[in-house]
Amino acid sequence: MTDLPHLAARLYGTPLLVARSKLDVILGALGPRLAGQAISFDSDAVPAAEIAVTPDGIAIVPVIGTLVARSGYLGAASGLTAYSDIAESIEAAATDPGVRAILLDVDSSGGEVGGLFDLVDHIQAIRSQCGKPIWAVADEAALSAAYAIACTADRLYVTQTGEVGSIGVVAVHRDESGADAQAGLAWTFVHAGASKVDGNPHQPLSDSARAALQADVDALYGKFTTLVAERRRLSPDAVRATEAQVYRGDQAVAAGLADEVGTLRVALADLGAVLARPTVSRPIAARKEVPMSEPQGEIPVELTADLEQRLRAEYSEISAIAAQAARLGVTIDPAEAMAKGIRPEALRRTVLDQLAERSDATDVVAAAPAAAAPKTDAESPIVRRAREAAARK
Repeated sequence: MTDLPHLAARLYGTPLLVARSKLDVILGALGPRLAGQAISFDSDAVPAAEIAVTPDGIAIVPVIGTLVARSGYLGAASGLTAYSDIAESIEAAATDPGVRAILLDVDSSGGEVGGLFDLVDHIQAIRSQCGKPIWAVADEAALSAAYAIACTADRLYVTQTGEVGSIGVVAVHRDESGADAQAGLAWTFVHAGASKVDGNPHQPLSDSARAALQADVDALYGKFTTLVAERRRLSPDAVRATEAQVYRGDQAVAAGLADEVGTLRVALADLGAVLARPTVSRPIAARKEVPMSEPQGEIPVELTADLEQRLRAEYSEISAIAAQAARLGVTIDPAEAMAKGIRPEALRRTVLDQLAERSDATDVVAAAPAAAAPKTDAESPIVRRAREAAARK
């Protein structure tokens, strides 16, 4: 049993990016207990999902549950996922030479504002640096804050009954003054600064406090809609016109909020086929701006088994060369090299040429990248994270 009155500060009087239905559940379950009563968590709760890597080299990163800035010890027990954990998972996949692409498996109704926009910027920076495609699947929900994360993907799938959207901001004020009066309690605040105790639960929300809270909500709403408009290539007015509605399956695609109806299995198959082609990814920035009513087309996939095997082997070797070059201070984008059709032998020569141009070439040329060697588990950041997670249990 755990006493958690501090959770009230993360639910009341602060903007949230969470779907209304999920907020109702949270408030209904926790609201009566946040005054200091004990909350019980199952000690045998299922631990948070870890990264999985397919034989094709696709890392599946889970974005599941209620999203928070920090989860601490509550994470596994209460279905919370911290933004920092999502960032670490994506970083591990991006830096693992055995991973060729990242697929976000999203099933979340959203969560806290704090940390979200920094995470979105971080994901976009990671994608630019590693050159690996990032796709996402709404299976079964990518709502509010979770939709903001899904929008960072180059391509977004949604299942037939999956939900996306809820592009809005909400803040809740809990007025306990009536209950206090019935209990014979009177609260007196001694403070400096007119706004110091605005929004406290023991007084009705004042007009000035309401106006300040509304201004905060409006500002965050503008930031949220701008993010979606830029990532989905929609006009800000079109995004605002959704009025925070939730869209399922085909409706989401027709509205321009998703690219295709498909399951996690379908997305994995499509992404694996794209990786096997010379052009590894097609960034979302290359898409033209389209009306919300115009659905996105499918990515054509045609390749032979022999070609697929050869391309996979080449990409694996190029990734290994890039990793070795990075240790020597030479930056190589494996995705760009593959897209341009650069062979591994030519890439090694390029690394040698860059090293030779440096003033300390005589010290480092002898350490030119060798042919790709089998990668051990110890070299994988994902395996390392899995072992660390297992050690904590």
